[in-house]
Amino acid sequence: MPAQNEVISSDPEILAGEPVFAGTRVPLKNLFDYLEAGDSLEVFLDEFPDVPRHQAVAALELAREAVTASANTR
Repeated sequence: MPAQNEVISSDPEILAGEPVFAGTRVPLKNLFDYLEAGDSLEVFLDEFPDVPRHQAVAALELAREAVTASANTR
């Protein structure tokens, strides 16, 4: 899996520091909004062609790891 900084970046000069997919101006939040609305990963990728599939999948894997780590500390 790619390193987190290859998947997600945050820069005060880009969208006021909101986390975005590295190398794009696409907010990470958009992916979760699409999935929450019931859209598939394919729909998200079609709407945001600047985000490669491997990067979106890696972002989901990072989120899973963060949730799992948080759950395991209780």
